[in-house]
Amino acid sequence: MRVLHVSQPTDTGVMAVIADLLADQVQRGWTPSVACPCDGELASRTQGAGAQHIPWEARRSPGPWVISEALRLSRIIRSFAPDVIHLHSSKAGLAGRLAIRGRIPTLFQPHAWSFFAITGITGKAALFWEKFGQRWADAVICVSESERQFGIESGLKASWQIARNGISLDRWPAPHLDDRKNARRRLEVSEQASVVVCVGRVCYQKGQDLLVDAWPAVTENVPDAELYIVGDGPNLKQLQDKAGASIRFTGARSDVRDWCLAADVVAMPSRWEGLSIALLEAMATERAVIASDVTGMRETLS
Repeated sequence: MRVLHVSQPTDTGVMAVIADLLADQVQRGWTPSVACPCDGELASRTQGAGAQHIPWEARRSPGPWVISEALRLSRIIRSFAPDVIHLHSSKAGLAGRLAIRGRIPTLFQPHAWSFFAITGITGKAALFWEKFGQRWADAVICVSESERQFGIESGLKASWQIARNGISLDRWPAPHLDDRKNARRRLEVSEQASVVVCVGRVCYQKGQDLLVDAWPAVTENVPDAELYIVGDGPNLKQLQDKAGASIRFTGARSDVRDWCLAADVVAMPSRWEGLSIALLEAMATERAVIASDVTGMRETLS
């Protein structure tokens, strides 16, 4: 089985899902490959899993360049000759379905609906495209029941499948009694502080700006509270400029489990999600979670 995964995002949750799929498919003796940009972790994770990375230049946002992105993807598809194509997230879903138009079995996995994130004319255009593009997807894979339900309520008709996100409990084992103290020592976080941790790409979707704006009300009631924003992204500098002294920015980190273990509370102020992997990681470390009531959150926490 030759499977071509296509993705414009190359980091965080989408990257983790594709990496897990590659590991499983290689173990099955299939021949998976990933077409994606060369930035981020996905290219190296692909090669580390024993799969082929095929460079595909694509921007995150839609625009007139989608046509050239679809043409480049068409050439990749002809060269790789896959049995199945798995399109991840909105940009691959757009360029991929335009390039394939149903000629090859096609799976589309939105990882959160694009039209939920966009307002005005652009949002209406995104919803119109999804209604039209469903004809070129043999199955639409949702990562949560609420993501599927939101699609149905928005008027989409598809062959729905649900494949919930997950994490490896080998990499995220249950915590021991001293793990919180030891994690704080490694991270140089005060043992006495009340610590809130927010993990994720620092961008509009993840809502760290909402948390920063609300933080003065927290410190008014909990003077020793400290907020650690773990991650990097386009909104980092903007948040740093308006953050108070009790808000710390760690940048991108590979020791996310330690940050979750060090927390008293993990905050997830996302404006939209499919099913957050950061939420699953926080739950695996048995931390308290405060989350916005968006797709995937309620059904996972309840």
